[in-house]
Amino acid sequence: MAPSDSLEHEIPLFYISPVFAKCLVGLLAFVCFANSFNGSFVFDDSEAIINNKDVRGETPIADIWLHDFWGTKLSSNASHKSYRPLTVLTFRINYYIAGGLHPTGFHVVNIVLHCLVSVLMLDVFSVLFDEANCSNKGKNKAYNSKASLLAALLFAVHPVHTECVSGIVGRADLLCALCVVLSFLGYCKALQGNDDFYHSVFWVLFSIFLAVVAMLCKEQGVTILGLNAVFDVFVICKLNILECFQKVQHRDKTSEHSIINKKGLLTRVSLLVSGGISMLYIRWHIMGTGPPAFTDVDNPASFAESLLVRAINYNYYYSLNGWLLLCPWWLCFDWSMGCIPLIKSLTDWRVIALAGLWFLLFGLLYQALCSNDAQKRSNLFFRVGFAIAERVLYLPSIGYCVLFTYGYSKICSLIKNKKILTGTILGILVISVVRSIHRSSQWKSEELLFRSAIAVCPLNAKVHYNVGKNLADRGYQVDAIQYYREAVRLNPKYVHAMNNLGNILKEKDEFQEAEQLLLLAVSIQPDFAAAWMNLGIVQNSLKHFQEAERSYLTAIKYRKKYPDCYYNLGRLYADLNRHVDALNAWRNATFLKKDHSLAWNNMIILMDNTGNLAQAEAIGREALKVLPNDHSITFSLANVLGKAQKYKVILNLIVKFYEANPSTASYHNNLAVLYHRWGNFDLAKKHYEISLRLDPAAQGTKENYNLLKRKLEQLQRKDLG
Repeated sequence: MAPSDSLEHEIPLFYISPVFAKCLVGLLAFVCFANSFNGSFVFDDSEAIINNKDVRGETPIADIWLHDFWGTKLSSNASHKSYRPLTVLTFRINYYIAGGLHPTGFHVVNIVLHCLVSVLMLDVFSVLFDEANCSNKGKNKAYNSKASLLAALLFAVHPVHTECVSGIVGRADLLCALCVVLSFLGYCKALQGNDDFYHSVFWVLFSIFLAVVAMLCKEQGVTILGLNAVFDVFVICKLNILECFQKVQHRDKTSEHSIINKKGLLTRVSLLVSGGISMLYIRWHIMGTGPPAFTDVDNPASFAESLLVRAINYNYYYSLNGWLLLCPWWLCFDWSMGCIPLIKSLTDWRVIALAGLWFLLFGLLYQALCSNDAQKRSNLFFRVGFAIAERVLYLPSIGYCVLFTYGYSKICSLIKNKKILTGTILGILVISVVRSIHRSSQWKSEELLFRSAIAVCPLNAKVHYNVGKNLADRGYQVDAIQYYREAVRLNPKYVHAMNNLGNILKEKDEFQEAEQLLLLAVSIQPDFAAAWMNLGIVQNSLKHFQEAERSYLTAIKYRKKYPDCYYNLGRLYADLNRHVDALNAWRNATFLKKDHSLAWNNMIILMDNTGNLAQAEAIGREALKVLPNDHSITFSLANVLGKAQKYKVILNLIVKFYEANPSTASYHNNLAVLYHRWGNFDLAKKHYEISLRLDPAAQGTKENYNLLKRKLEQLQRKDLG
């Protein structure tokens, strides 16, 4: 390869030492995303971490290798087929070290990973810009190349990386990128001027091992094997496609044999191919052949009936990915559900982007494959991401940085005023840093993240849905209704928005509209178990008991292990005085979810109300073994024991609970209620007053306390009379 002296000469930057260059790149990478260290779990973090039993250590560690990224069995039809066990393992280690779901540690690891990858990019760009094979004489020995420094700085501060770094789920891309970079650098070790066969084979095998690790972090890690082979053939061995094609036409086989036998190429490529086939086979064997199920809202282009429409839109997505790399101001956490309207006709002005994309790509491919200038070939290889998701652009941004640096050097060679060019590149870097800091701050909370997307994708139903869900979770139900309605308007088949909107309307006693929405949701998606359960709750409130029972049973049909549905079914049976059925339903709920407090408590109350005190006591004691600190169960059991006149047992139970919860207002309130029922009014008065001191706004406690005071006044008047 020819040295990149032309790039070095044209770029108007200072030479700095390799150590200082790495410190500078690492520092800027840290500054850009450091403010996300105290962020929350946001967006996909909920399913991948908070609700993932593999992360919380509730499953054997061996199950990580049998489950997908979200904790679902790979054999399940519901599996996303995203197989990333090593990434999940790092989440589990984070959880173990932090002692629970504390996001700070998760964020710190992501930031550190990005800094490591950014620093390593100096070595990668040095190889791509041909510094690695430069002579060790002169300044190349003491100074880092200006081209690799500029490209590494661009990579470190690029705002499109925010989702990977600030979103914890992006760790899959960070780990994959780290292993890909190390695999590439390891493969370069095998290409260095060493004729030792075993030395070369060792580094190729080590590169394949790192590719395996990369693939176990995220699927596209396997592609590094192809990239290594391409780099070897076209850059190291300087294969010229145009020249080979011409020689084949003239039946000249000398070039073909010389390339194949050159520098052990055949051995290296054979190892890469064998490794790649083995990796893909093992992955196929683990995952099975069934693809994940997607809907038209995930990727509308995939469901377009016309092949031409699909092709046009796929290519438009590619051009948008390129634009996000070039101008990362237009960023959004989700690009589905109408965010990018389909191009349905060649008259759509957006086809201009397709023409520009392919004009550029064909030009780059010609330079890369057919140019007689080896330097141009080596500088113009890069990967392109093919999905509209910012985190998948983490690795492809390497190619963007190479192209930007190469193009910048060419502009520098044409313009004599270097101060303007220096100011321009420094301005781009400063703007990127500011944009990254601002964008990472938006990823600190779901409220900021979701609201930031409305300006970018106002037609995206999922954006409005997530804003509504965030508002509802924080108690702003009325405001949430507006966003849920907009989500349903933008996507009339958005069953999750219908379900959540129906739930809010149910809480507002607007049962008729809630029932209509939930009926529509289950008609669109008949296996939507949560909607069936919520429909049953609404129908129960409307006194449509038969329909409610049918809805609950349908929910259980589609989700066998559904403890909340069994609990609500039990409530229905209790309202209908079907006590045995109610008890069985609540038993099922506690069998599926041992800590289902409401189901345990309702069983105690049911047995108490039907006069089965012994059975109520047995259930209460069984419940306390599972939930020893549950005050509702404790006082339901205490009430049962009071009716059985087991006051010493009650005293021991209450004292034990009091020691664990001395400052809990609900404890004192419930204790006061018990004393009130048993006629021990002085102690009841004492604990009502303690409860009100701890929680002055407790309306139920105030009402009970007023009832007690009236009772005491009546007793005083009676004594005086």
